[in-house]
Amino acid sequence: MTYLIALCDDETIELNKTEKILDAYEQEHSGTDFVIERFESADDLLHRIEDKNYVPDLIFMDIFMPGEEGEQVSCGMQTAKKLRNMGNQAKLFFLTTSKEYALEAFDVEASHYLLKPVTQEKIFDVLDKLLKEKEAERKRYLLLKLEGRIARVAVDDIVYCEAQGKTQRLQLLDGGECMARMTMTDLFGQLLPFQKFVRIGAAFIVNLEYIDSLNTHDICLTGGRKIYLPRGAYKGLKEQYFNYYCQIP
Repeated sequence: MTYLIALCDDETIELNKTEKILDAYEQEHSGTDFVIERFESADDLLHRIEDKNYVPDLIFMDIFMPGEEGEQVSCGMQTAKKLRNMGNQAKLFFLTTSKEYALEAFDVEASHYLLKPVTQEKIFDVLDKLLKEKEAERKRYLLLKLEGRIARVAVDDIVYCEAQGKTQRLQLLDGGECMARMTMTDLFGQLLPFQKFVRIGAAFIVNLEYIDSLNTHDICLTGGRKIYLPRGAYKGLKEQYFNYYCQIP
């Protein structure tokens, strides 16, 4: 499993320590891949997330960082509140030298409040727990490379996928779309565990949940898109559609 991790601390030595511990955890846990980005200010982290090109799974953040005039303030806590107001649901680890904000951390749904110096053993323990939780959550998400960035796409938001050469266009429920650089076969392989996705010909993958109607010639999807069926595809699709809604294995 790949996890996007943000480290936010104004002290380079602290960033180095945390990253070293994460590297050690990654080495000891086969199949775990951490993609780590470092931020030396809370503003840098906020700007990176605000443009919606970055959705970290975990954030390790110092509470006390310099404000605009250089004084040590609780930028971490303020940043956490802004992230939650933006709808960001990343798991938050607060790293700090003080217990002062421990109670306030609950208000922003922080996963852990760790006092410095943080030991490798402590971080390993909380990672074991949180990554199990994340793994369960991510069973409903795809982690895709979209236009040069890595992002999560909720499976339930995908209405259909259309092959466009070596790129797949995912049409989303809110009317948006995204382009994934991969083959149709690879994309369908990731969607295969979800019974509601069916492949139609060589160009389309359709979410059965969003089929409004179908006949021998075409299907109409939520949002108004019509997809024409290849010759002979109707019978098999009708059976899959019926079985899905009747919960027949």
